[in-house]
Amino acid sequence: MKRTIPTAAGAAAAVVLALTACSGGTADEAGGGGGDDTAAPAEDEAVTLSLAGWSLSTTPEFQTLADAFHEENPDVTVELQEYDASEYDTQMTADLAAGSAPDMYVLKNLKNFWTYYDGAQLLDVSDVTAELDPATGGADFYEVDGASWAVPYRQDSWFLYYNQDLFDEAGVDAPDGSWTWDDYVTAAKDVTEGLGDSDALGAYQHSWQSVVQGFALAQSEGAELTSGDFGYLEPFYDRAVELQDSGAQVDFGTVTTNQLTYQAQFGTQQAAMMPMGSWYVATLLAQQESGDADEFNWGMAPIPQVDSSTTGMDATPVTFGDPTGLGINPAIDEAKVDAAKEFLAFAAGEGGADALAAIGITPALLSDGVVDTYFGLDGVPGDELSQFAFATHDTRPENPVDPDTAALQNILGDTHSEIMSESSSVADAIAGAEDRAASEVG
Repeated sequence: MKRTIPTAAGAAAAVVLALTACSGGTADEAGGGGGDDTAAPAEDEAVTLSLAGWSLSTTPEFQTLADAFHEENPDVTVELQEYDASEYDTQMTADLAAGSAPDMYVLKNLKNFWTYYDGAQLLDVSDVTAELDPATGGADFYEVDGASWAVPYRQDSWFLYYNQDLFDEAGVDAPDGSWTWDDYVTAAKDVTEGLGDSDALGAYQHSWQSVVQGFALAQSEGAELTSGDFGYLEPFYDRAVELQDSGAQVDFGTVTTNQLTYQAQFGTQQAAMMPMGSWYVATLLAQQESGDADEFNWGMAPIPQVDSSTTGMDATPVTFGDPTGLGINPAIDEAKVDAAKEFLAFAAGEGGADALAAIGITPALLSDGVVDTYFGLDGVPGDELSQFAFATHDTRPENPVDPDTAALQNILGDTHSEIMSESSSVADAIAGAEDRAASEVG
């Protein structure tokens, strides 16, 4: 879908990008934000809102939403204020405290949502949430004490990307939606063996803790992050260590030392399979178009399951993924609040969802029309399994909303490195994490 970029919005964005390209420009510099010295616009006068984003040259979703909203609401312009992607929450927290944050900002995941909520850094947007389509994924994760403090505009879910050409070359059957994790391990080994002297391996597991822990938390019966009992992680780590020890995936030390990227590992056909979030579709399409990724036949399959009860296309596979939300800075000029809420409603609704789907981003609202838009993109595989994987899943949060979530995830980040570097056994590392949780958090 082609969308016209209004001249006024484009010019305003260009000015803001020039001022904030090094990240963290103040709200006053960006022409918006939480200051109280901005003159209140008269009724029907044009309104300018500021919105936080990151990596603006390679992350088009923010400008896409701003342009699509401006197209429907020409009296409201949304200007972008750029932050460092790797330091986003640190910089945003500092700007909110200093009164220099933009009018609206993104909550990248749920890990730090409680910090923003507990710090009274979000405006109550319950009236916006109440009008959202009930099918909008992740909306309830932003509810605390009966009120809503953000709305989801994206709901990424993790599934399995696979390279059909490499499977064919190895003489191994590609994923069909029926796999358990044991099937995945077997296939990774078989593909690696079948490819022989090729540089490609059966699987790639990126260095993030979520690639193991997110699935373990979502799929393990009775698993609860905040319980401090992390035994549910053990079988998932046993399989991960087995895969790297067998040579079916690159070992953790090589990934971290050589700073391998998951985009290059899958996009240049170094791995036949890769568990990754749905956001990667847009990246892969762009890189195949630019030549940074190879051209090959690929598809999406449901992520492997712990047992057969949730496999097959007549079942609903369990996976994980936090929503990406939008909140309003409570220090916003009161005269801009209505416009900001209208932007949140648009971003989380059909208009925003369709605009995001048109660039390969997974919106929080997956209506039939949005799914049709997504699979109408050039390069997106249109087979039945890929469509099933994209649209059908029970997505559970990686970061349950709780005051202790961030601290516990930091502990488990250390545990992940300890296990995958094989400096400790799986059992010993998990026991150490439980001891730390009891002493540092509990």
